[in-house]
Amino acid sequence: MESIAQYVSDMKAHWLLVLVSAVCGSGSVVLLARWLHHAQAGSAILKARRRRDASLLRAERLVCEYGDSHPGADDSLLLALSARQLARGLKDGSLAAEDVFFSYLRKALQANQRLNCCTEVMMESLDHLKSIGSYKDGLLYGVPVSIKENIGCKGYDSSCGVPGRLDHPVLENSVVVEVLKRQGAIPFVKTNVPQSLFNYECSNPIYGTSLNPHNPKKTPGGSSGGEGALINGGGSLLGIGTDIGGSIRIPCSFSGICGLKPTSKRLRQVVTKGISSCTKGQTSVLSCVGPMARDVDSLALCMQALLSEHMFTLDPTVPPIPFNTEVYQSSKPLRIGYFENDGYHHPSPSMVRGVREVKALLERAGHTVMAFKPLKVEYAMHDLVIKALLADGGATLLQDFKRSPLDPSLSFQIGMYRLPYALKKLLSFVMKPLFPRLAKSLVSLCGLGSVQKQWKLDAEIDEYIQETIKEWKRCELDVLLCPVIGPAFNHNYTGKLTCALSSTILYNLLNFPAGIVPVSTVTLEDEIQLKQYKGNFQDFWDKQFISAVAGGEGLPVAVQCVALPWQEELCLRFMREVETLVRESKQPARQDEAKKLCFCILSDYRVDCNRTRKRDKED
Repeated sequence: MESIAQYVSDMKAHWLLVLVSAVCGSGSVVLLARWLHHAQAGSAILKARRRRDASLLRAERLVCEYGDSHPGADDSLLLALSARQLARGLKDGSLAAEDVFFSYLRKALQANQRLNCCTEVMMESLDHLKSIGSYKDGLLYGVPVSIKENIGCKGYDSSCGVPGRLDHPVLENSVVVEVLKRQGAIPFVKTNVPQSLFNYECSNPIYGTSLNPHNPKKTPGGSSGGEGALINGGGSLLGIGTDIGGSIRIPCSFSGICGLKPTSKRLRQVVTKGISSCTKGQTSVLSCVGPMARDVDSLALCMQALLSEHMFTLDPTVPPIPFNTEVYQSSKPLRIGYFENDGYHHPSPSMVRGVREVKALLERAGHTVMAFKPLKVEYAMHDLVIKALLADGGATLLQDFKRSPLDPSLSFQIGMYRLPYALKKLLSFVMKPLFPRLAKSLVSLCGLGSVQKQWKLDAEIDEYIQETIKEWKRCELDVLLCPVIGPAFNHNYTGKLTCALSSTILYNLLNFPAGIVPVSTVTLEDEIQLKQYKGNFQDFWDKQFISAVAGGEGLPVAVQCVALPWQEELCLRFMREVETLVRESKQPARQDEAKKLCFCILSDYRVDCNRTRKRDKED
């Protein structure tokens, strides 16, 4: 007993030393565990990069071998064809499947060298190419298709750019990939994504940063950023992406291509088997799969191919609604709503101009265009969208960052999510008088805390959807024309500007189909007007936005086309109308340029002729 009493006495005398030792010991364990996790992540990253480099090197050798065996082949005309033209040429025999495949593989490798947009070449595509003859009835017969990294392809990782998810290759193709193959398409390359997909900068610790095809100082957007860069870079004419907040539409806007976010479940919901997500289980704001391409008609062909018996048989949860070609090909005048500013995030001058110019073209073409105001966007963003996506306070998402290095583009965003609950509340209270929008956002990041609150939120979302549909029908609208975020951001700004997502994420909340059509490019006048940009709130976000989009002259300007749920065909028809009107409006200018060029060539020719005659006379 005396020895025990002495031990207790010693403990009391040296309690501080014991406490410090315990804390230091615990800290050492935590640091050691973190070091081990990062070491494991580093090893997995190195392995993934070696695998990618090996696939790229092998693909380069195959392209060279094919080129050597087909000397003098000119594929420029082939590469200019749309998906529909390409499939038609392959079916009638005027094009060879191998020529098409190796032409696009060559272009994809070139684009990747310049833009770092591919994560792996799927070498199994060569085996599919050899057996392609048995799929000649498919709508996408022989068409090479690129696939976003998180979409399951048998034998390949779907890591979402998260090192901790590497070395877990999927065991079977996702339904969308399987349907593409049964329709004759050749999935041939996987494309880059941001870490966790929860950002619209296309960068991760595994494969690095993808670049915008128009300007390497700009991002191609995200999360389907690798797709946008590859397609505009000429390495693919059709790709498959996913969209939960603009992940198809933003890269299309930033890179200058077309894309469609369908109604969720029209093709397949992302949270289902075969497609990876870092917020699995979150179903209040729905994600979806959709096509990306250089032109609208290629999107329509892809949708028609996917909405087939193959899809409905492989996935009985997809409503068996075939593609309605009659609606897509209709030419009847439309009743179109439009707006330039949703009241939450004010678009850049170039994007506002894009909407105005398209509105004028639509009116001249005989369509009825009327003002439409989206309902309570600030409420939708803070009280519905953010609370729904981060109902658990970000806990599920943050799990993927515990064992992985953090990409720099996400540091601000993830830092905000990691703040303790009490600190978020305190900062919100302090910031409310000066920065009310940021204060509300911080409160929304705190999570819901109970099932009862989750059910209440779901009911509020449904009510908001019904209110919007009611207003839409009151105005008797067919479709809606509105801005999309853009032009392309400078690198490392997206994580600081989640507010700018209001232009796209609103239609994920509403579950309306929405598509992007490029219509113009940023002008010097747009850049001058950007210097006077004030935004709607004059807060930190509005000021950051100016820096994010500065230096955008020459970058693509796009508009967004929206329809009611399950009306993808009408949305695509509207997109095609916009695409056609914009193209026709530019033809006179092109004709004038052609005339000037012909005049210059003719003038030069006459000068050369006169010089020749003069020399002849002198001789």
